[in-house]
Amino acid sequence: MSESSDLELWDWRRRIAALYNTVRRADRAEAGWRMWRTERDRLFREHPQSPIEDRSGFGGLPFFDYDPALRFSVELRAAKGPAFTVSVGGDGAMRLRPFAVTEGLSSLGAELTLFWVEGYGGGVFLPFTDATSGRESYGGGRYLLDTIKGADLGEDGGRTVLDFNFAYNPSCSYSDRYVCPLAPRENRLTARIAAGERSLQQARAAA
Repeated sequence: MSESSDLELWDWRRRIAALYNTVRRADRAEAGWRMWRTERDRLFREHPQSPIEDRSGFGGLPFFDYDPALRFSVELRAAKGPAFTVSVGGDGAMRLRPFAVTEGLSSLGAELTLFWVEGYGGGVFLPFTDATSGRESYGGGRYLLDTIKGADLGEDGGRTVLDFNFAYNPSCSYSDRYVCPLAPRENRLTARIAAGERSLQQARAAA
């Protein structure tokens, strides 16, 4: 990677972290979501680090309508399990260790596991699939948390906020240049989560 692209990537990550910081301070969850969508559309359209290679005619990322029932404040209980390694292409490998399980998502038919990204500094990672995966959303799943990149909605009364309206596609859903860690079996939901980002390719095909 060149020095200029390193600087561009740093700028991209700074902007994403700043965006989530703004969202956490929003008076209303839906208002924060709309700000998040607007800024992400701008970054995906204009920023040199956009994962979308062909941006001609790009009119914005497709989303399900906002659903307040799919925003949760959850308790976390400690979880144990073996760490495992996933390939992330040219970036090498990522080692993930399950460290917490949600409590409070029973309406979705299952709880979710949070993973700690081992290595210097660490980070929290929460991918998932659901009944929309491969049909209405990206087949490999979507992300709710990736604290290394600043994707974190924070807490509400000491509970972790998981808002599926903010679920987003990994970069590999847009381009073969990327290899992304996908949802392990613990986080494969059978419920249909009609919230968050939809598949750009399928939306374009249907247009």
